Amino acid sequence: MATLRVPDVVPPPSEDCERLKTAFKGWGTDEKAIILVLGRRNADQRKKIRETYQQLYNESLIDQLYSELSGDFGKAVIFWTYDPPERDARLANEALKSRKKSITQLQVIVEIACANSPHHLMAVRQAYISLFDCSLEEDIATNVPLQVRKVLVSLVSSYRYDRELVDLNIANVEAATLHDAIKKKHLDHDEVVWILSTRNAFQLRATFTCYQQAYGNTLYQDIKSCGNGILESLLRVVIWCIESPEKHFAEVIRASIVGLGTDEDSLTRAIVTRAETDMMKIRGEYFNANKSNLDDAVIGDTSGDYKDFLMTLLGAKI
Repeated sequence: MATLRVPDVVPPPSEDCERLKTAFKGWGTDEKAIILVLGRRNADQRKKIRETYQQLYNESLIDQLYSELSGDFGKAVIFWTYDPPERDARLANEALKSRKKSITQLQVIVEIACANSPHHLMAVRQAYISLFDCSLEEDIATNVPLQVRKVLVSLVSSYRYDRELVDLNIANVEAATLHDAIKKKHLDHDEVVWILSTRNAFQLRATFTCYQQAYGNTLYQDIKSCGNGILESLLRVVIWCIESPEKHFAEVIRASIVGLGTDEDSLTRAIVTRAETDMMKIRGEYFNANKSNLDDAVIGDTSGDYKDFLMTLLGAKI
């Protein structure tokens, strides 16, 4: 369930555009007005606002936001205002072009490939080509460590069946295949990559259940016992994003705010990309894992307009 709160009566796009144009006028920017408009519109409504703004004023709303806003607040608003496939394409490119290629960056690719519908992944791949004049697969092949290249290319190239279809015989056979690969520490074996990147999510969840019933531990636990290298870490993210995206994003949020500093990029990504899909479930998983409230954690680690915008996406009445 989403946490985004859209008003019962939504003004026409032209009226929203006029309010935004007014918010940009003068010496200062009316950040509250921007939050009130964009922070309470769904993806289709934001698309109409972008299109109408271009028609009315002959300028890009995104460009205007870039010129008016800055910092973590500006980045969050701009990512939210993009069409979701374009937003994820830009997030993927940002992760791939980062000098650092730790699990923090590479898990962005896994999230896009494994925690969304096949239709969304296809749209992201198309947006990536339009934006960056090369395929997502090409950029992965040239920008990620060799150990995880095959896994990531296979994940983003796949188009999984998206309906509930499960064969328990196959689940048991493939659980055994995965167990044998883990026992031999052949985690990037072609069969392992093929199973994790092509089977539908329902089939894979059945395979994960069969694995635990047959071998005692979860697949996640047994991969973790193989080590903490980049491949092992990436495969654990793959499993969690397929088995329970809500748990994965709850952990992303926890990790972004734990300790002295805040990883604003990860916090922004988790809330902006999931506010319209499953943030209510993420909130529940966060409480189950941490025995504390996600909203309180976000409030405690953010401030100003950035905090107000994130809390708006989380459903708060700002």
